Amino acid sequence: MTGRTIFACTCEDSMPLDLRALARGAGAGDQLRGAENLCRTQLERFQAALAEGRPLTVGCTQEAPLFTQEAEAAGFTLPLAFANLRETAGWSTEAAAAAPKMAALLAAAALPAPETPLVGLRSEGVALLLGRDATALAVAERLKHKLDLTVLLNGSQPVTPPRQVEYPVLRGRARTATGWLGAFEVVVDGYAAPSPASRAAYAWGPARDAARSRADLVLDLTGDAALFPLAETRQGYLRANPDNAAEVERLVAAAGELVGEFDKPRFIRFEAGLCAHSRNKRTGCSRCLALCPTGAITPGKDSVLLSAEICAGCGACAAVCPTGAASYALPPPGFTLARLRTLLQGYTAAGGSDAVLLLHDETHGEALLDALARHGEGLPARVLPLRVNEVSQLDLATLAAALAWGAAGVRLLLPAHRPHGVAGALQNLDYLAAALAGLRLEAGPAQLAAIETDDPFTLGEALRAPLPRLAWAPASFLALGSPREVLKQALVALRPAEGPLLVPMPAGAPFGAAQVAAAGCTLCLACTMACPTQAFSANPERPELSFLEDACVQCGLCVATCPEQVISLAPRLNFAPEAARPQVVKAEEPFPCTRCAKPFGTRSSIARVKAKLAASGHWMFSDPARLAVLELCEDCRVVEATTGGLDPYAGTPRPRPRTAEDLN
Repeated sequence: MTGRTIFACTCEDSMPLDLRALARGAGAGDQLRGAENLCRTQLERFQAALAEGRPLTVGCTQEAPLFTQEAEAAGFTLPLAFANLRETAGWSTEAAAAAPKMAALLAAAALPAPETPLVGLRSEGVALLLGRDATALAVAERLKHKLDLTVLLNGSQPVTPPRQVEYPVLRGRARTATGWLGAFEVVVDGYAAPSPASRAAYAWGPARDAARSRADLVLDLTGDAALFPLAETRQGYLRANPDNAAEVERLVAAAGELVGEFDKPRFIRFEAGLCAHSRNKRTGCSRCLALCPTGAITPGKDSVLLSAEICAGCGACAAVCPTGAASYALPPPGFTLARLRTLLQGYTAAGGSDAVLLLHDETHGEALLDALARHGEGLPARVLPLRVNEVSQLDLATLAAALAWGAAGVRLLLPAHRPHGVAGALQNLDYLAAALAGLRLEAGPAQLAAIETDDPFTLGEALRAPLPRLAWAPASFLALGSPREVLKQALVALRPAEGPLLVPMPAGAPFGAAQVAAAGCTLCLACTMACPTQAFSANPERPELSFLEDACVQCGLCVATCPEQVISLAPRLNFAPEAARPQVVKAEEPFPCTRCAKPFGTRSSIARVKAKLAASGHWMFSDPARLAVLELCEDCRVVEATTGGLDPYAGTPRPRPRTAEDLN
């Protein structure tokens, strides 16, 4: 975005500003203005800029609420963006050299973020409270005026019945549970009602298994294992240790607020038509199923099924999806790539070189960067921080494009205790390192690495480790098309002019060839019907099978579907021009009908069927004349069956029936 007014403030001279360097990174129509105390004594400068009718970018995030309030009071409706120059650049021992980074941060901040799609949830307050002892009844008494409660005691401890209750108290143990806020279903074993004559402790009536309970909320005070994987992310499922009073208090406070309509972000955009999971009961790609930590993804008939209500937003599925069926939506890949490109190109335009991209999240990453700036040496001048919603969402396109656009290295900032779902992003680092090594570029920890720490000083030491200089010329291609198309452009940009055309990749990499042993292929074309990306295609005019390597995602559906088992996968990068064009892998002349000469089928497929039928030993195909019928087209075959004396019910001579005379 050009035509902006940009404010850069020294924050009471606590950091240096090189306005000339900042100006080099600004757009042609931008106006750069400096300040020393913009949020207090010089606030009138910001107020005056509001009246100029230009978009505004302010190099401060601490006082963003104040500036936003002033803009609303002035009726300002144009874009207003904020960039953190202080903690990420100015408060550093290398602040004097950080002007290119500041220019890049200001440029990237100006990109308008798209709106977040939402998923609606509704709760009527129907709650199932699972418990083991009197704590469950005490909690129920506190919530009975807010929720429509049913208490389910597991019977492990004796519980004295209250003199009077306003909600059902039953016995049972939850076997399984599914659902989300507003739509839970719990399967209960040992379900029983209490005896009305219960005295010192509940006495229970006859029990039955597999009872089902539906509720909007599930409150778990049993102290047992959670009913859901990664239970803390399952909205509407609240769990507390009944022996921990503080946890119980938090559960009571949270449960009372979960009545009404709620919105949660739709983290993943899913297109089932692109999914390569399965076809015709054959399983192919299962990358997302292996990584999803919440159980939001389950197998389906032709694709996986993704529940937006359960999804907690780790983005692991989007990081490894080879077809783009699952893509991250907070924000979408196009915006993340555009912001990344702007950041790196703004850094280069302002005079920076050999940038190291630091990808981090808000919860963990922002806290470490703030602590490093306030209590340590701050970030090095060449380290460009870029916040994403989840580090585990990072796909190959983002990582490869960062290098292609001029990053000398990429770092993923993760907690010391590795979070769920991050294995896909780390695997992408390995794939990219293998690609760089195959292209004869420097690879490994020097270029690509994860920093797993909760200590800001350890982070600072890791970022200050010596790094090689950029070994390739930065590219400038636009982030257009799907992430896979951007990935292809990035890899092409990284390949040296004299680099190899074929680069072997590790097993599981999402690109490569599906190699066909042509001698055994009968052109049944089952692979063309199973392939989700149309990497395999047929010629409608003649028996011919073609393969487009650029479209292959190595899902393995063709391998699982091929009846002759003549297809194998070869993960690799192919930079040859032929990879972008369909290549014929098997072709035959059509077999002509022996009666009318109409072409039909292929010689190999007909010979294969004849050989199998002849070897079967069936009486109907013991005569070569009968096998010859298979050499007729579908029309002539009918004629032969009706006029050629072919009796489909004929068989070998039956033995003479035995009679009583035979026994005499």
